[in-house]
Amino acid sequence: MARRATRARDTTTFAPLFRSRHDSADSALRTSPVIDAPSVLVFWLPAGDTLPRDDAATAVDDLTYYTEQVAPTLAANDIKLMATKAETVFVALPNHTRRPILLSGLDYPYGYLLVDPGGPERILTGIYADDELLDEIQAYFDLTEDSTSAKPHITT
Repeated sequence: MARRATRARDTTTFAPLFRSRHDSADSALRTSPVIDAPSVLVFWLPAGDTLPRDDAATAVDDLTYYTEQVAPTLAANDIKLMATKAETVFVALPNHTRRPILLSGLDYPYGYLLVDPGGPERILTGIYADDELLDEIQAYFDLTEDSTSAKPHITT
């Protein structure tokens, strides 16, 4: 996939995910997150660091670009957007237990995890163009086509 040269450079949400040097932010991303609300988690596992530099850079650019394109839809629907390098993610269950989701050993060491606690997760490995990613998100979270507009406030 071609790199996105025209995208906005404000990628502070994902910048720590793709650091090539290890620092304190990197170690925080390796801590297994606990998901307790509808979430889309962008993951880049340590195995991705073994890709050739150009391939990894292209994958990082594409993941970042396509994620930025769907972020407004996620925000409008109160779906958390998270990032991790952890190979295990936990889903918080109502009885104060956690269900693990293993991300290692998949087709690609990067992609997306869609989670709505209380239901099955959906793992999307590799790169998804923004329209494909949006289709997957809309289907998984049962969103309407016009899901980028703000939700109405119900008053009683």
